[in-house]
Amino acid sequence: MKAIEIRNKYLNFFKNHNHTIIPSAPLIPENDPSVLFTTAGMQPLVPYLLGQKHPSGKRLTDFQKCLRTNDIDEVGDNRHLTYFEMLGNWSLGDYFKEESIAMSYEFLTKELGIPSEKISVTCFAGDDDCERDNLAAECWKKAGIPEERIYFFGKDDNWWIAGEEGPCGPDTEMFYDTGKPKCSPECNPACGCGKYVEIWNNVFMEFYKDKDGYRKLEQQNVDTGLGLERMAMLLQGKETPFEIEIFEPVMNKLKELSKIDNIQSRRIVAEHLRSSIMIINDGGRPSNVDRGYILRRLLRRMTRHMNKLEIDLENLGEVIDISIESLKELYPELDTNKNNIKQVIIEEKNKFVKTLKNGEKEFDKVANKVKMAGKDIIEAQVVFNLYETYGFPPEMTEELAKEQGLKVDMKNYQKLFEEHQEKSRMGSEAKFKGGLASTGEVETKYHTATHLLNAALKQVLGDHVHQKGSNITAERMRFDFSHGAKMTDEEKAKVEELVNDYIRQDIPVEKLEMKKEDALKLGAEAMFLDKYGDVVTVYKIGDISLELCGGPHVKRTGELGTFKIKKEEASSAGVRRIKAILE
Repeated sequence: MKAIEIRNKYLNFFKNHNHTIIPSAPLIPENDPSVLFTTAGMQPLVPYLLGQKHPSGKRLTDFQKCLRTNDIDEVGDNRHLTYFEMLGNWSLGDYFKEESIAMSYEFLTKELGIPSEKISVTCFAGDDDCERDNLAAECWKKAGIPEERIYFFGKDDNWWIAGEEGPCGPDTEMFYDTGKPKCSPECNPACGCGKYVEIWNNVFMEFYKDKDGYRKLEQQNVDTGLGLERMAMLLQGKETPFEIEIFEPVMNKLKELSKIDNIQSRRIVAEHLRSSIMIINDGGRPSNVDRGYILRRLLRRMTRHMNKLEIDLENLGEVIDISIESLKELYPELDTNKNNIKQVIIEEKNKFVKTLKNGEKEFDKVANKVKMAGKDIIEAQVVFNLYETYGFPPEMTEELAKEQGLKVDMKNYQKLFEEHQEKSRMGSEAKFKGGLASTGEVETKYHTATHLLNAALKQVLGDHVHQKGSNITAERMRFDFSHGAKMTDEEKAKVEELVNDYIRQDIPVEKLEMKKEDALKLGAEAMFLDKYGDVVTVYKIGDISLELCGGPHVKRTGELGTFKIKKEEASSAGVRRIKAILE
């Protein structure tokens, strides 16, 4: 069964069970500074899981484009992906464990045709904070899973929480038995031997954790996630996701173009290319910071491994075409954006080719210095600096060193690299944790201020101004907008004055719900219009601003304080950036 068929079956199944299909949020989160990318299906829905009313109702289903950066350096094995698609269904204070488990079992066995005997499940074993989830186990028995295939595990395996604090609760996970023999008599779904593969996770959000411990949520939610690529792989009887129709044409082309047979490098090229295509399609651009750096890192690693395969880099355009062709059934918008995607990728590849040349020059300096000192080994820190500063591959350093009769301290390099990797992983996880619980009173004020700033910019600069992105913290706001020239001091002063005038007027901020088409007829603005469903939330600030938005917002503009522009600068071609504060 192809991935598109699985996705359509999923969405239609839950639509027939009274769920509203909502569109995927973009990979680049709107108004969320604490995460680089959308990393889970629940991430865009956090306000609604915490009690805010969703315009599409209490039962929702979607597919969500996700990207996780923790394991970039693991890509190349038979399972790791940075970009993936998550299918989800949601109950916002409606059904709970019984109906959730019954629907999951029905979908797996009837819609996907998975034999019941191939399914094992896990439930929460209980502890001092929450009792053993016997109800979930009983629901599974009622559905058709015998007791010997129901396992109980603790918080490490069967508990979900949004970071250190936030909504949380026990979960139940579904596993597919691949038919491989047990690695030991004790082998179970918690074992990593490959016999059991997790396919679905239903989280029962019953609690909220804060510094004082756990308390019951007023609204009980169900939050589920099913990985599309993994399910397609299992249903197609493949050993890895790189063999399904999303990757197979690219993998075959890379094999045809390669002079060196290296399956790991082919997987890295195919995977990083797909992830880069999806990031660029949603507005990402290579840079040296944050998500732009992740995109740059993906593209450079891809280019390195094309070199490793001895593929002529002039063939990159053809490889991009094949990848987009394989993906456009799932994401038709890629075909429309193909030329832009190709341009960004090829330009970055060309820059990196120059970077590699600079790295080779730096290596020659290092090698000469080592020889002049009468040594024959290049130290680990030097190898790491060449990699970190110039993007120069350590294996290339080792290869060039060998040609000059030198050795490389790869053992200690590996230690340095692993330390760097762990710091990166911790940073990524911290960003994700922060993103799910950091919408406080100050951030809410800044969120509303972006609407006023957008309106003021249109007044001063013209109607061509549209929001291109924002980044909000408790300390400041950052706002990107379409405009081709640097703002003059006079223009900045006018914008600042206008925003403060809107604040002084103490205008009510109204929350409206209406059909998307009606909102657009009224002239409501929206960034990433496709992410909104048929029924939308619109925030109206007098006759100044009308925008589709998921919130949160203050009640009146007078709550904001004094608006002050701190900096105006270029963000990218045709896009300017304002950094501002509220005092």
